[in-house]
Amino acid sequence: MYRTPAFRTALAAAATIAIAACQDAPAPTAVEPAVPSPALQRSQGSELPSAAELDRQIPGFGGFFLDGSGAPTVYLTRGASRAPVDRALGRYLNGRGLTASSARVLQGRFGWAQLERWQIAATESAFEVAGTVFVDNDETINRIRIGVENPNAIGQVRAGLARLGLPDDAVIIERAEPVVQVASLRTVVDRPVRAGVQINFGGYLCSLGFNATSGTQKSFVTASHCTNTQGGVEDTPYYQPLSSVDTDAIATEVDDPAYVKNLPGCPRGNRVCRYSDAARALYADGNDQALGLIARTNAPNNNSLDITGSFTITSDDCSGSDDDIGGCLPSGTVVGKVGRTTGWTQGAITNTCVNTGVSGTRIVQLCQTFVSAGVAGGDSGSDVFQITGDPEVKLLGILWGGSGSSFVFSPFANVVKELGALTTH
Repeated sequence: MYRTPAFRTALAAAATIAIAACQDAPAPTAVEPAVPSPALQRSQGSELPSAAELDRQIPGFGGFFLDGSGAPTVYLTRGASRAPVDRALGRYLNGRGLTASSARVLQGRFGWAQLERWQIAATESAFEVAGTVFVDNDETINRIRIGVENPNAIGQVRAGLARLGLPDDAVIIERAEPVVQVASLRTVVDRPVRAGVQINFGGYLCSLGFNATSGTQKSFVTASHCTNTQGGVEDTPYYQPLSSVDTDAIATEVDDPAYVKNLPGCPRGNRVCRYSDAARALYADGNDQALGLIARTNAPNNNSLDITGSFTITSDDCSGSDDDIGGCLPSGTVVGKVGRTTGWTQGAITNTCVNTGVSGTRIVQLCQTFVSAGVAGGDSGSDVFQITGDPEVKLLGILWGGSGSSFVFSPFANVVKELGALTTH
């Protein structure tokens, strides 16, 4: 399971995504709907409407992201009008201190709904080839992007897509490092227990993702592979920081859905899937739960592991409907994590809703998010968040894989879809 035994260092690698450069296109014109749908009116506010909702409201929509300078950017197919863009994104952009007209429009070749269908078809086909790492509807390039471990697999994958009728110019296939689960060692004693600190189970080490109450059960959430068996409940006991330091378990695993074959978009054959690498553990003593708190170091990306305070979770990323699967933050958003090995690291979201194969397993995690930020063994289970103030943060999900320069996380909406409603603050 690529978990590292306690007192040993884990080595891991993850896919690194490069964002292709884009050019501004002439402002197109066409007919557009006059009134936003009730669903859009409900969703509008500081959060970004889902891609599915944007596709419903913006004819010719081909994707939305923040570019390297943070500029909001939209793909529209030729002949589409930008007026629906201004209406659909107006409140979101106003919440960022921008005007609706600040959105940059690029000419796209493909519509979002078509790319979504192609991603599903490409996932089915590409994961039949050994060494496929991920399949992404990449909103930053208006194409399907596929990563493979071995360049020799590129031809096999492309041939399979050709048999399905996918246009060659709609797909980019490139070499990518495998995505593996990460686990390792540190010793930090914390009572009550905050997110981000080390937990110990079955001779392995991970990070506590976030505290959450399910119904009346005071619990925490960590990665599913940070249990004795990934997927399915086997009552894994957890210790903090180590069973050799405190022999009393602080919590026991109570919720960890099985991996299954019949989820929409799950590849054929022996592959099994879930939307999140997440499990929930029930505290033995509810007083040990530091609800809404994440351990904080003095600054991001400086390798410090010294706790200087806490972040406070004051909001969660969207989780209200199936449209929210994959989360509501666009590529380009700066996010962070705190984990027991590398501490506080942060960087930009590079890709969203990526169907991601887990190296060395039959598992494909559906609709995951990639971030260009540091990670190392033992950070599995870490909280992922967006800073909204000081010390306020928005909870975004659970980190489960990566390598030194990038990490992968399951969005909060995916976690809630599988573990049920959670109170996090």
